[in-house]
Amino acid sequence: MCKGLVSLPACCLERAKELKARLGILLQKPICTLSCCKIGKNKPTLEECLKWKESFERLLSSRYGLCAFTAFLVSEFSEENIAFYFACEDYRRTKCPTKLLTKAQKIYNEFISSEAPREVNIDHETRDITKANLMNPSPSCFDQAQHRIYMLMTKDCYPRFLHSPVYRDLLCQAKPSTKLTNLPHLVKKV
Repeated sequence: MCKGLVSLPACCLERAKELKARLGILLQKPICTLSCCKIGKNKPTLEECLKWKESFERLLSSRYGLCAFTAFLVSEFSEENIAFYFACEDYRRTKCPTKLLTKAQKIYNEFISSEAPREVNIDHETRDITKANLMNPSPSCFDQAQHRIYMLMTKDCYPRFLHSPVYRDLLCQAKPSTKLTNLPHLVKKV
């Protein structure tokens, strides 16, 4: 370690760790950018965008919805939540028992550990349970932590997304589907 860093107070070292993690994320290839939601003819339809308001599950099941939500989380500096959620989904689908341990350790080191560069916001008890689950990795060892993050996104991030400029801009730019434009009685008159 650099001799100059040793003499810094702990709060400065914590801030340096946080900045290093944020900068590291910027250097990595992003999961998704908002521009993927606006590429040519592949824009989401107005109907698809409106369906995202129905439920968080609808939003996540839409390719464009997931892209827009991820872009929103990046702008809020909380993209680790969606990255952790999908890392757990991928982990759960792992069939090879020898890969479970490697993947579990990687997820723990990236998202759960107190030294994790993309540490998710979970309570101490959930963190301890998850750590204990790593002793015998199974497809369900991250279930409790994943559920906590899912609920956090459902109750906090998702409502903020629906009120965000990101979502409002997509609604304004989205075009009604051809089905809707062919049914004039369903289109609101301005």
